[in-house]
Formats: sequence, structure tokens, C-alpha cells
Amino acid sequence: MPVDLSSPRCLAGLGFANCRADKLPCCNFAKETRRLIKILRLVLPMLLAAWVFRQVRKPSGWLGRRVVRAMNLSHSTMADWGLQQVRVTKQAAILDVGCGGGWTVRRLAALASEGKVIGLDYSAASIAVSRDTNAKEIEDGRVQIVLGSVAALPFSDRTFDIVTAVETHYYWPDLPANMREILRVLKPGGTFALIAETYRGGPLRLLYGIIMPLLRAAFLSDAEHRDLLTQAEFTEVATMHRSGKNWICATGRRPL
Repeated sequence: MPVDLSSPRCLAGLGFANCRADKLPCCNFAKETRRLIKILRLVLPMLLAAWVFRQVRKPSGWLGRRVVRAMNLSHSTMADWGLQQVRVTKQAAILDVGCGGGWTVRRLAALASEGKVIGLDYSAASIAVSRDTNAKEIEDGRVQIVLGSVAALPFSDRTFDIVTAVETHYYWPDLPANMREILRVLKPGGTFALIAETYRGGPLRLLYGIIMPLLRAAFLSDAEHRDLLTQAEFTEVATMHRSGKNWICATGRRPL
């Protein structure tokens, strides 16, 4: 029998008053509606969190491009601090792995004013933002932004004087193998700098101890960062930290 949702009895049912579910169909409707709302209240935050985690790992679409632009701003101070730990000559050939929105690429291009900087990322959204960020430098021929993966860098052996990786190694598919791939494209004596806003054991270890597993992100200690580079056969391995921050900069050189 059709139910008149505008009838007083049905409205009473939707108001959860004076109706019996076994006698009035609209009461069943109200009950199912309440159950659906409860489910949505549980599921929607989970879906939103899952979307955010995916965007952090690999931004996509127009919303992903917004996320990348936001990360350009939020990571700039940390990246600038990390680059201060590296000597960048004017003629340097530099690769920035996981270039994101391209802020680090632009900063490196300013430091290596007579050199060449290549930014690489596996996210099409990041590539688009990075190219926009570095439009002038690209037009001048001093910057190139390419789509690719740290798992198989599309460059010849011994190509770069410096390789940087800012806030990205957490998500690499195989850290030991990826470090060896970076070593391969460095020139003898070249420098690798890994810069990140968190490491296990830092001042904010409790907070990041919750966040990093949710992101399925590698969460290394200071010693593990040094071991990672040493085992990949980097030399002169060192780690630096910013007082009061959870930041880390791990550096190493390719042997001569």
C-alpha cells in the first residue's frame, strides 16, 4: 500500500513519536533513515581520511593540485633549512627527486644560477604544479620537470652533482634499492641530501608515531637514516637536526 509521507501519522513516525513500527510503514522508513545516518557518520570521516592519505602520498586531480600548492608553502621553511646543509655551486647539475609542487626546484635553480635543475615526480598533479611554479626557469632552459619514479631514474650513470629528496622518502617503494639508484646517477664526489620534517625519536615522536602508520609511511630513526645511506655505499654520511623541530637532514657522498 502506498505511504503518504505528508500524512500526520507518517510525520509523527518521522518525528519518532507515537507510532508502532509493526503497524505503520513510515516508522520503518524513519528507523532505516536513522540507521543510514549513523552509518554515514562513521563512513564519511573514514572516506575523507583515506582520500587525504592518498593525496599526501600521490596527489591527483584538481584537488590534488591544491594539496600540492599547500605543501609548497608548508614545507618551504624546512626545505630551505635543509638546503643550507648542502654546498650548491653556481654550475651544479641537480636532481630533485619527488619534487612535488616545485618549490625546492625553484630554490635550487636560484642557487645554481648557471647550472641545470631537474625535478622528478610520479604524480601528474605534482608535475603540473611544479611546471607552473618554475615556468620562467623552464622557459629559460635552466629547469626541467619530468614524470618518473625513484625506482628507475630515467638518467644515465654519473649525471648529477647533487641529488635532493625533500619530504618524500617515506613513500618510496624500496628504500635500500632506491638509495642505490640515487647513488648510480650521482657523479663521483657528488652529494645526496634527504630532508624531512620527521624522524622516529624526534621531539614530536608521539604525534608522528600515530600519523605515520596511518599514512603507511616509513618512519626511521636517526640511526636508521644513517644506516640506510651507509648500506647504499654513500660515504661521509651525517645527520643534522633543527633545534625544537622534528626535522632531519641526512647527507652522504658518492665515493670518488
